[in-house]
Amino acid sequence: MALLKVKFDQKKRVKLAQGLWLMNWVSVLAGIIIFSLGLFLKIELRKRSDVMNNSESHFVPNSLIGVGLLSCVFNSLAGKICYDSLDPTKYTKWKPWLKPYLAICVFFNIVLFLVALCCFLMRGSLESTLAYGLKNGMKYYRDTDTPGRCFMKKTIDMLQIEFKCCGNNGFRDWFEIQWISNRYLDFSSKEVKDRIKSNVDGRYLVDGVPFSCCNPSSPRPCIQYQLTNNSAHYSYNHQTEELNLWVRGCRAALLSYYSSLMNSMGVATLLVWLFEVSITAGLRYLHTALDSVPNPEEPECESEGWLLEKSVPETWKAFLESVKKLGKGNQVEAEGADAGQAPEAG
Repeated sequence: MALLKVKFDQKKRVKLAQGLWLMNWVSVLAGIIIFSLGLFLKIELRKRSDVMNNSESHFVPNSLIGVGLLSCVFNSLAGKICYDSLDPTKYTKWKPWLKPYLAICVFFNIVLFLVALCCFLMRGSLESTLAYGLKNGMKYYRDTDTPGRCFMKKTIDMLQIEFKCCGNNGFRDWFEIQWISNRYLDFSSKEVKDRIKSNVDGRYLVDGVPFSCCNPSSPRPCIQYQLTNNSAHYSYNHQTEELNLWVRGCRAALLSYYSSLMNSMGVATLLVWLFEVSITAGLRYLHTALDSVPNPEEPECESEGWLLEKSVPETWKAFLESVKKLGKGNQVEAEGADAGQAPEAG
């Protein structure tokens, strides 16, 4: 028994074809939007690729770009099919290809749904790549004279200013690395010598942060050196007083920014997916309604359209049987090839 059977006369078939034609061209515009969103996200990720560990984070924008292009292609073709279905002579050339095309559309809808899910699930991967990339970027902050790393200071400073953040997890991350280049250290100074000798790795570590960590909204002039020394500043207690630095770490700031972007894109992709599913269902109804016309020479007669020719369990069972037959056919071919090679070997 056919699933969700609907009766169509000529007027309903024409209206269905015209409605699907319009929906397909709207979906082409939606595909352009998805493509643009993917391109925008890719550009945003490339802007800060220096503080990201690998290219895994580009999977989502690349997928959005891909499904956006495929959506434009498939829906343009579907629009042409719907337009030609109004003319019986033009429709006959599409008739043999409609079933494979609908199967491809179903597969595309599954891929589109998975891409939408990836937009929501990429937070964990993005968090790990940001954590490692920011840590390495801070390590190379002082290498202003090293080719290939001389831009890292500017990158980190602009990042902290733009996103109002400091360090990887917080401003104290700067206490654990030497972020001042040896070029700007006076090695004849006793203080510099003592600090280097007190460190196992021979690094110059200070309880200070770069200028880009300073919060310009603070009424007090920025305190960026000797942050843990209360006696170094007037009326200052680093444990109780709010520091005039950005408190949030850059990993959390970037993760929040990119997560909000990908969540918005995930919602947009899900809406497009729902639209694509409705178009695929409409195409299936149009296909079955036109195929079930009793006499093609009398287009005014009624016909029936349906989503599935059989019930869901029966359709699934038939699909599994066809897969088994395909597997057995491949096995027989392989055995025949082996039998043919055996006499040659003898």
